[in-house]
Amino acid sequence: MAFARCDMANSSIEWTDATWNPVTGCSKVSPGCKHCYAERFSKRLQAMGVSKYSNGFDVILHRDALHVPLTWKSPRKIFVNSMSDLFHEDIPEDFIQDVFAIMRQASWHQFQVLTKRSRRLSELAQFIDWPHNVWMGVSVETTTYKYRIDHLRQTNAYIKFLSLEPLLGPLDGLELDGIDWVIVGGESGPHARPIQREWVIDIRDQCLQTDVAFFFKQWGGTSKKRTGRDLDGRTWDELPKNLESIACKNILDQRSIPNSI
Repeated sequence: MAFARCDMANSSIEWTDATWNPVTGCSKVSPGCKHCYAERFSKRLQAMGVSKYSNGFDVILHRDALHVPLTWKSPRKIFVNSMSDLFHEDIPEDFIQDVFAIMRQASWHQFQVLTKRSRRLSELAQFIDWPHNVWMGVSVETTTYKYRIDHLRQTNAYIKFLSLEPLLGPLDGLELDGIDWVIVGGESGPHARPIQREWVIDIRDQCLQTDVAFFFKQWGGTSKKRTGRDLDGRTWDELPKNLESIACKNILDQRSIPNSI
């Protein structure tokens, strides 16, 4: 990752190819935020003198970064706002719409949007023109926040996914109807809270029973490389099962747009 850039960079995150940050900065809303990697990273960038982090982890809009995906001609999976939350209450609705407009225009990419602010997502969802190349996800770290899944289901996103990371407790009885993809991971970094193997196994089995793609990201801990990401002797790198049909739809949509890039 290029530390000097916050607009777009290649990513070491296992389930994406690149990150795009038209917004930086966030605030804590639930226990999963306690040891936020983005907050730690922003402090490092601020100390390095990166201008876009001069205010640390305050929410800042970067309109000059909106066009960046249009300059990447090779298709990528792009994690949107790895350093923020697109549905943060301090981000104006018109800016959110501008981000979606760029994602519609850059139809050769797959954009992955993840939020913990599912109530605002559900409030704005009816006003969003959802393109086929946007994957919408919510984070759920404990049973207290399972309601976020219902909010996600209310949207017209073509791919809906769950990020159960950092997984802080068991999540039995997940309602996975209408969900295309589940990511599970333990917390990593300083003061990482432990994950239990039986929690992961149970979620994987729920996905297998409901034919939902399952991706196990990491066991986490203070040494992510040492703990690895094997589960029952293999890695689980499944992606949404309907990607091929969506890619075809994106090509047809793009051909119908005059002067498309």
